[in-house]
Amino acid sequence: MAVVGIALLGIVGAFAYLQQPVFGDLPSGERLTRIEHSPNHADGVFRNQIDTPMKTTDQSEISMWMQTLFGQEGQPRPPSPIPAVKTDLKALDPTQDIVVWLGHSSYFVQLGGQRILIDPVFSTYAAPIPEVNKAFEGTSLYTADDIPEIDALLISHDHYDHLDYPTVQALQPKVRKVIVGLGVGAHFERWGYDMGVVREADWNEVIALTPNVRVHVTTARHYSGRTFTRDQSLWVGFALLSPEQRLFFSGDSGYGPHFAEIGQRLGPFDYVAIDAGQYDPRWANVHMNPEQAAQAAKDLRARVLMQTHVGRFSIAPHDWDDPFKRMQVASQGQTFALWTPEIGRTVYLDGRAQSFTAWWEDDAAKTPPQLAAGAREE
Repeated sequence: MAVVGIALLGIVGAFAYLQQPVFGDLPSGERLTRIEHSPNHADGVFRNQIDTPMKTTDQSEISMWMQTLFGQEGQPRPPSPIPAVKTDLKALDPTQDIVVWLGHSSYFVQLGGQRILIDPVFSTYAAPIPEVNKAFEGTSLYTADDIPEIDALLISHDHYDHLDYPTVQALQPKVRKVIVGLGVGAHFERWGYDMGVVREADWNEVIALTPNVRVHVTTARHYSGRTFTRDQSLWVGFALLSPEQRLFFSGDSGYGPHFAEIGQRLGPFDYVAIDAGQYDPRWANVHMNPEQAAQAAKDLRARVLMQTHVGRFSIAPHDWDDPFKRMQVASQGQTFALWTPEIGRTVYLDGRAQSFTAWWEDDAAKTPPQLAAGAREE
């Protein structure tokens, strides 16, 4: 009876823990009705365009994650602080078209006078449990206080390393519009957002920020879920188009024919940020390795490639710098240029000459982050 009692207390405690707001909410009511009419939804869940088994080996999922968390080999975390440049984002000239990589999949973008924030995660841990999935030393440079007023907050999907509850809570007073995939609005509603500013979109929907700046919500190949219930909300990428620039952010995605389709329909792109980290043969369908990301950039007809889903959190057992090394090789002889800025460095989209180094090989990793003026090259 004592064992049964302990087990029941554990179950009750786990259920109570899962009621915390960090886990968000599931779609219901009118939101669920719209989801059920989506061509990308069937049998109660969202579907990828092509068959996408989550697991690509015979290993059980529990065993897979236990091995990932506790059986890592090699060097999944850097031995010293990551080099970084803390740009003063509020001091940037808002008329300049720029991108600032904030680490992992987080970006600050200025395009056509609009300030756009993509998948911001300012917490030290990308997980609902402290001490799990801790950010690399030197990469937690930004807080919500460092962010100017935001015209559009874009969230690619609801995983913890892309949708961070403390971050979006702190940003709420600064955000004029939120753009998310179908179903993700349920989290924002629970977290107290005015649903008049939250726009949920299906693949291939277009949302105008201004008459000249449009957000195209694009297909991705992935999955969603913040608890044990999966695929109740949609995972997406974003194409940001203005008369001067065409930008693409893949979100999390495995390789697939959707990249060529997006490239033909919306490209060629001046700049693309492609998922090229946290890959593993055990989940080969839902993340790309660098070679696949290079092919995706070709499919998108990209002029410039930056790799994303790297540099701040370790979710796969490969060496932390393996994505950067492999991408250097994969991008040789390609029609696109590979840009490798440090976290926080401003990159300009106006055609000016900019040089980048293999900072992951630099001894500067042992020095603290620099402070940079917002609009000045370092």
